Amino acid sequence: MSATDEQTAQHAGLQDFLSYPFAECIQDRRTRRVAQGVSLKGGPMSYESGNDPSPLTPLEEAILIASTSVTGAVMHDGPLDKPNGSKELGTMFMEVAGRAASSADNAQATSFFMINDEGVWLIKRPRGREAIELFKEIPRRWEDRTEEHWLTFANAVKRKVYDERFQFPREWPYYLGWNAQHSNRPGTTCFLPVVDNTRQTINVLLILLAEPHGKVPLFLDDWSAFKPRSVMDWAAWAASKLGFVDPIPYHPIGGIKRVRGGFATPNTPAPLGSLTNMRTDYEAHFLLQNLMLTGEALRLGGWVHGAPMIPYIWRRDPAKGELGLGFREYSAKTFDSRWKRWPPVPASQPNYVGIDGVLEGLCPPYVTDMDAAVDRVIEEKLSGAYGAEAFGPARARTHPPEAIAYTKEICRYLVETYGRFPAHTDAFHLPGIWVQFAHLEIEYYERFGEPGFARRAADGREIWGR
Repeated sequence: MSATDEQTAQHAGLQDFLSYPFAECIQDRRTRRVAQGVSLKGGPMSYESGNDPSPLTPLEEAILIASTSVTGAVMHDGPLDKPNGSKELGTMFMEVAGRAASSADNAQATSFFMINDEGVWLIKRPRGREAIELFKEIPRRWEDRTEEHWLTFANAVKRKVYDERFQFPREWPYYLGWNAQHSNRPGTTCFLPVVDNTRQTINVLLILLAEPHGKVPLFLDDWSAFKPRSVMDWAAWAASKLGFVDPIPYHPIGGIKRVRGGFATPNTPAPLGSLTNMRTDYEAHFLLQNLMLTGEALRLGGWVHGAPMIPYIWRRDPAKGELGLGFREYSAKTFDSRWKRWPPVPASQPNYVGIDGVLEGLCPPYVTDMDAAVDRVIEEKLSGAYGAEAFGPARARTHPPEAIAYTKEICRYLVETYGRFPAHTDAFHLPGIWVQFAHLEIEYYERFGEPGFARRAADGREIWGR
C-alpha cells in the first residue's frame, strides 16, 4: 500500500465515500429535507428537535466543491475539416480544462455560491494555466487524494464574499411554500448556481457567423419591427409594402446590406428572442445532479428546491433583512414613458451584471464597449482553447474577420437599443433552484419515515464521527 493509500484509509469517511457503488448511488438518491436541529410545524407531523445544528465538516464540503469543478484537460476530439472539404474552426471551446459536467462549448459559464454558517463563498472556476498549475500540486484522480489534498483544492477555489449567511425574511415572496421552514437553516450548506451568459452569447455569435458566405444566419431583433436606416433599407421596406418582396416582419440587425452583400441569408433566420440563454444554462443542471449524487455518497441529506425569489436573490439590503448576493444593477437606458411601448422583459428591466471585483459579466460597465468585449473573448480563446500551447498549431484557426465585425455590430446594436447586453436574456441567469446539504435529523425520520429511509445517514454518524 502506498503512502497515499495509507493516508486515505486512515479516514473512514473518505474510504467509505470512494467505495460507494455508482449503481447503488443512483437507486438510493432521494430528497431528504430535515436538517439536524430543525423543528417543524406541520399539524400531526409537527416535530421539535432536541439537537443542535451540525454543520458539514470541511472535508465534506471540499468533496462537494470538487464535484462542480475542473477534473483535467478537455478532450478535443472534433474534426478540423467540414464534410465539404472546407476548414472548421480550430475549436468552438472556451476553455481547455474539462469540468465535472458537460458544458456548451466548454464555456464553464456556471459559478456556484456556497452558503454556510461562516458566510457566502464564491467557488471560483480555475481557467487555463491556473487549472494546470492546480493539478501540479493536487492529484487529478480522486482516489489518489488525501484529506489534505481535498482541503487544499477547496481552499484554492473558495473566495469569501460575505461573513454572514445568506438570509431573507421567511415568508412569501422571498421563500416559496414550505421552503421557509426547511431551507437555508443553521448547520446547512447550500450551493446556488448563477450562469454568466455574456461570454457564451458572444462565442455563439462568433461560431454561427463563421459559417460559409451565403449560409450565415441573419440575426433578427424579433422584439422590434423593421426600422429602415439606409437607402437600401428604405428600398427594401417600400418593396415589401408594395408586395414585390416578402414582408420583413422583424428588424434585421445590420440592415438589408447583410443579405444583399451575400454574407448572410434570410433562409436561416436567427431571432434573438428565441435563442434566449443559448443552452448555456444546461451545465448548471448537470452540476446540480453531480452534487446530489456526491451528497448521497457522503451519506448527507440533499435537497434541490426553489431558491429565494428573483430579484431578491440579486440584492443586498441589510435594512430590509435582505442579505442576498449584492449584484450591481446596470442599465444605460430607462423605459418609463407613458406613451411609448416598452420592450418585453427582461430588456426593459435593469441588468444584474456582477459583483465588482468578484464576479463580473463581460458587458458594460465592466468593459468600455462591446467591441472590447468581443476582442476579450477572442483573446481568451487564442491564449487558451485555440492556443498552440494547448493543442498545437493545427488548432489555431480563429474566426473570420467578417464574423468578428458582424458580432461586434450585433452587440453594439443591443446596447444602443436596449442599454444592456444581452438584451433578450440576462447577463447572469438564475436557474431558480439551489441544493442544500445537511446532517439529517435522524430522530425525525425514525418517527415519521419508513424504515431505512435515513439508514445510510444514520450509519454515517459513526463512520464520519459526527
